[in-house]
Formats: sequence, structure tokens, C-alpha cells
Amino acid sequence: METASEILVWVVWVGAATALFASGLAVISFSNPFFSALALIVNLAALAVLYLLLEAEFVAAAQVLVYAGAVIVMFLFVIAYLGGRVDAPWAGETSLQTFASVIAAAAIAVEVLVVIVMRANDGLSNSARISDAFGSPQSIGELFLSDHLIAFEVTSIILLVAAIGGVILGSTVPREQRAEGRH
Repeated sequence: METASEILVWVVWVGAATALFASGLAVISFSNPFFSALALIVNLAALAVLYLLLEAEFVAAAQVLVYAGAVIVMFLFVIAYLGGRVDAPWAGETSLQTFASVIAAAAIAVEVLVVIVMRANDGLSNSARISDAFGSPQSIGELFLSDHLIAFEVTSIILLVAAIGGVILGSTVPREQRAEGRH
């Protein structure tokens, strides 16, 4: 029989997983980029809750501070800077490409679920062996600076290019405004 704390962990896990899935769908379905960015903040917060359930407190705090705090604020500033000129991929009528991308995403999700179910084979019922250093700043720092250094640096370069691209897109004058003489 499960204890009350185990039931609470399951309730929190199901709630966080539901919020993660729903906010992920909201990110790609909202036509307003500002609301998509807000849904992404909810998504990242729900992911931080799942990290907390894994007893990775540092990773959860870094998730909230770095991603939900800094990166999303940068995205919101870029969205505010661009104003209504941002192209929304889901706005307007549905195209064949949009339909095909939804079908492809659903097929990938089904494949992932099938692989998880086939590979689990009661492996999920056994407790994982986790060392005391799991999720500590020292172990994460060692991983970032050894095994994952290239991925970490490539991610920072991609974010820098995205910020520069946002500034370039925001600084150009739309063709309609040039034709009307407004700048």
C-alpha cells in the first residue's frame, strides 16, 4: 500500500506532466507570439517541478533562473521590439505543410511512446541508483566542462545569433512604411 507522500508525489508528477504537455501545445498553437512565450514560461516551470521530483534542486533552480528568467525575458523583449511584424506560422489558413508537420510530429510522438513501452519491461518499477552528487553544482559543472562542453558552447552561440537576428529584424523598416514615407 502506498503512503500519503507517494500519492502526493504521483499527484504532483501528473499535474506537472499535464502542465508540461498542455503548455507545449499552447506554445505551438497560439498565433500571438507574446502568448506563446508566456506558455513557454509555464512549460519551463513545469519542467523545473519535474526536476525537483528527481531531487535535482540545482538543475531546477538553473532551469527557472536561466531559461524562464533570462532567455524568455530576452524573447519577450524581442517580441515587444518587433511588435506586430512577427510572422505567426499558424496564423491564417491551414496549408498542406502545416498539416504534414502536425502528422509528422504525432508520428514521432507515437514512435517515442512505443519505444518507451517496449524498452521499459518492468524497468520503471525498480529504483534507480542515484549518487549523492546527482544534481549538485559540482557534478553539473564537471559535466558541462567535460562531456558536454561543445553542446553548451554551441547553445550559447545559437542564443547570441538569435538575439542579433532579433535586433536586425527589429531595426529594418517594413516595405509598406518606406512606400508611405514613414520611418
